[in-house]
Amino acid sequence: MEKVRIRFLGDFELIVNGSPVERWRAGKARGLFQYLVIHRGQTLTRDRLYEALWPGSDGSSGGSSLKVAAHALRRVLDAHPDRPGASGIRLLYRDFGYVLDVADLWSDVDRFQELVHAGLRASAAQDVTLARTRLRAAIALYGGEFLRGDSADWVAEQREYLRSLALRALVVLRTDAEAREDFAELIEICRRTLEIDRHHEETYRALMTAHGRRGELAGVRSWYELCARRLRDDLAVAPAPETELLLRAMVPAARSGARGAAVRTAGSEAVRATAAVPAGADARATGRLRPVRRTRPDARAAALARMAG
Repeated sequence: MEKVRIRFLGDFELIVNGSPVERWRAGKARGLFQYLVIHRGQTLTRDRLYEALWPGSDGSSGGSSLKVAAHALRRVLDAHPDRPGASGIRLLYRDFGYVLDVADLWSDVDRFQELVHAGLRASAAQDVTLARTRLRAAIALYGGEFLRGDSADWVAEQREYLRSLALRALVVLRTDAEAREDFAELIEICRRTLEIDRHHEETYRALMTAHGRRGELAGVRSWYELCARRLRDDLAVAPAPETELLLRAMVPAARSGARGAAVRTAGSEAVRATAAVPAGADARATGRLRPVRRTRPDARAAALARMAG
């Protein structure tokens, strides 16, 4: 076991020498540690740290906030630059900036990225088995979004990058499951994808296709309707033409419904066009009016006579 273990994906967790670190002496000490770990090995200038952790401040007060956070961090983690504690963590100040040195560290973010990149390389090399193994392991590590609940800009940037890696891994796994016709795994992969991105329309199409191939037309329509509702309510957009075409190709009722809608639309347009023609206009000039059937005079007379009698 590594002396320092960190989980960033989901809820943050730091374990030092087997014990979780739960108390932080200053509000920004934890944020400073998180930022330094992600960028460890780099000397981060005071300006850069202020921009990330104290946005809108230029550090003109002499850097007191940063100094307080750094001092608290050393106290919490026993990270003295000259006399590091048993964990081997050192917080160093050099060249007008700080650098974090950790001798023995495991991080879920580091391992997740290693597994995804290894899996994608294996997939590109057509090593399907290795790609599947690596990418499955990566997704198992992805326990949630990076530093869930934190809204700092640097966190949001890192979060989106890791999220995009997870989605790339899931696309490869989904394609593999589709090729093997493993419906159970395909459903699970699609579920994980929608947990990360509920608007991932390609995933809805994969679910519609899977149900359609099994003859489960109600499932096809259900996934389509969920996709359409989320896109409409959250993003104010309609499903892509590919999604609409897939529904019509798989569900006969959707095809007839589409035709019915087209007929109703055409009928409405015809009524509007007829109403727009002035009284007495030449039908041949419009080219759109159909001859009106009129009742013969003798037939109308007979009808009136029956009513009178």
